[in-house]
Parts: sequence; structure tokens; C-alpha cells
Amino acid sequence: MTEVATGEDTWDAVDRYLTEVLVQPDAVLEAALRDAAQAGLPAISVSPPQGKFLNLLARVQGARNILEIGTLGGYSAIWLARALPPGGGRLVTLEVDPKHAEIARANLARAGFAHIAQVRLGRAIDTLPELESEGAGPFDLIFIDADKPSNPEYFDWALKLSRRGTVIVVDNVVRGGAVADAASRDAAVLGVRRLNRMMGSEKRVSATALQTVGSKGYDGFSIALVIG
Repeated sequence: MTEVATGEDTWDAVDRYLTEVLVQPDAVLEAALRDAAQAGLPAISVSPPQGKFLNLLARVQGARNILEIGTLGGYSAIWLARALPPGGGRLVTLEVDPKHAEIARANLARAGFAHIAQVRLGRAIDTLPELESEGAGPFDLIFIDADKPSNPEYFDWALKLSRRGTVIVVDNVVRGGAVADAASRDAAVLGVRRLNRMMGSEKRVSATALQTVGSKGYDGFSIALVIG
């Protein structure tokens, strides 16, 4: 058996390798990250392999109506919009910060998705009821990547805006391993632990979670399929 070094340097190297071989350079996505960085947005977008994972998941799902909770600079939104079928489909992405929303709109427009991607400004806990009242759902795929203490509330709203067969994905659910610490008082960890309990006890979904390592550190995704 070959012994391989482990640690963040190795994770970064593997991510670079996977990006080069499986994701490949993309000027539009690279420009989105560059503009977000120049505007001072935090470097917390999904990695390129994770972005393509979301894209493939949406394509496997055959998603035509996608909801994203937490836009940031629009990087993951571009990946999701690219999964929509040609000539149809819609992406709604929710962002609380006006500066982030402005950058995201510009990035989505440059990517050619201004006509199908809507960035809704405001607290998601306020805009989600608006979507329900407008009859915007049901959504085929919902990606939750916003403030972690509110994850349980976002998941509850995701269920309201779902149908049987909807896929719900939640990012950053491992928190560097802190999610396993039952004594943690960290608000983000507590939000994720509440989310996990909800997913585990909710009869309308079948759910699991995967740990990940890479350029974004040690974290993971939860994924739930609405079955009832």
C-alpha cells in the first residue's frame, strides 16, 4: 500500500489536480471568483469540484426550477444555472447583503443567465415566505448555503417549497469536525446539529451526509430526498 501524506497541503494539491483533470479552466467562473475577491467578499464559495458536483446533481435530477439560499458572489449560482435545460428553467437565489447581490447579478449576467437567474435581496427568512405566497415552488433542487444558525428554519422552508422527488443539499455541515461535539456552544455548530436532528426524524425525507476535504478545509454536505 502506498503511503500518502495527509493534511491541508495534500487536500489543496488534490483539489488542484481534480480541478485540472475533471473541471478544467473556465474563464467565466474564474472571473466570478476574481471579481468577488476584488470586491472584498469572503472566500467561502464552493470549490470548483464541489461546484461541478452541484451542477451534475441538478442535471441528474433534471431540475428546471432551482432555489439557492445564500448567493454570495454568484459562483455556485452559475454552476446551478448551467444545469438548467436549454431554453427553459429558472434559478432563484436569495442574498441578504446588497453588495454581494450586486456582484452576483453582474457575474450571472456575464455568464449569460440574467434572463433565467433572479437574485432576491433580503433576509432569506423574509423572502422565503414571499416565494411561497407567489407560488414560486415547488423547486426541483434546493441548495442551502447561508448563515448556519438558521439552517433548521431554512430546511423547514425548503420542505414547504418542495415536492416529492425534490433534492435538498446543505453545505458546511461538518464544521471541521466540531459537529460531533455535543458540548459545543458555537451557534453555527448548534444550527447544524439541529438540522441533522430534523433531517433524521423527518418522515418526509431520506437524508444522509458526507464529509469532505479540499481547498475549503474539512467540512461536508447533507443531502435529502423528499419522499413524501
